[in-house]
Amino acid sequence: MAAFVLLGAALVGCGGGAAETPAPEAKTPTASHSPSPRADAAAGAKPAPVRGAVPTMAPGPGGLTPVYSRRAAKSPKSAEKVVALTFDADMTADQGPRAAGGERFDNPQLIATLRRLKVDATVFMTGRWAEEYPDQARSIGGDPRFEIANHSYSHYAFASPCYGLPTVAGPDMTADVQRAFDAFRDAGAVNVVPYFRFPGGCYDDAALRALGPAGVTAVQWDVVSGDAFAKDPDAVAEQVLDGVKPGSLVVMHCTRSAAPVTERAIRRIVPELRARGYRFVKVSELMSPS
Repeated sequence: MAAFVLLGAALVGCGGGAAETPAPEAKTPTASHSPSPRADAAAGAKPAPVRGAVPTMAPGPGGLTPVYSRRAAKSPKSAEKVVALTFDADMTADQGPRAAGGERFDNPQLIATLRRLKVDATVFMTGRWAEEYPDQARSIGGDPRFEIANHSYSHYAFASPCYGLPTVAGPDMTADVQRAFDAFRDAGAVNVVPYFRFPGGCYDDAALRALGPAGVTAVQWDVVSGDAFAKDPDAVAEQVLDGVKPGSLVVMHCTRSAAPVTERAIRRIVPELRARGYRFVKVSELMSPS
């Protein structure tokens, strides 16, 4: 659970540079990976199901994975009062014994509250989380209000240091991402999008280069909720409310044991932002050029 030390500005500081202007083209993951070693990645397995085409960004120079953090300030829709709430469903590959011992890495009450409040949202899910909670992964991935994005299979870091997380070797990065897509497919999730969030938010050019074959757009954020290990839902809500601007992308968590007050914070965040005229969208809509 070391990744949940992502508190305050530290979460923002661990990423590399972020490009903000999405390209108009759309694409989906071209392959997914079985649980076997890296050689299988080249062979390619069936991709996770994706419903319809969604916007992505074109690769950067040298095939670097593109990075998106919020709607570009100078885009034609920059003044539109929309905000994307995103929730990281974290579970590290080696946390199975903790789950077996009763620790809850899910948060069904949060998902129920988002549904009750009619909030569209994007859940960045690890493959290991989908394996632990396949019924929930299928339910989230079958609900048109939500889309599932990739948060790696193992929740190991793609750059070091990164909050004490173990590190994925460069040659294994694409396989780790594609293995998560396999886990979503095996759980029966349908609304899966080709977006990826680095565990801990940590990346560098080597990671962006290594992930090129995965065909994903990396998604960061511009508003940190501070919900990791927080005990005061009002403090979380105020941090989000103070930070949101038109086109913002908020990072939160969907893990009871490490973000226990997120659901309560949402109950304040949603009505207050709506009172300000905001509409809640998924990342795919935020990134859409039209």
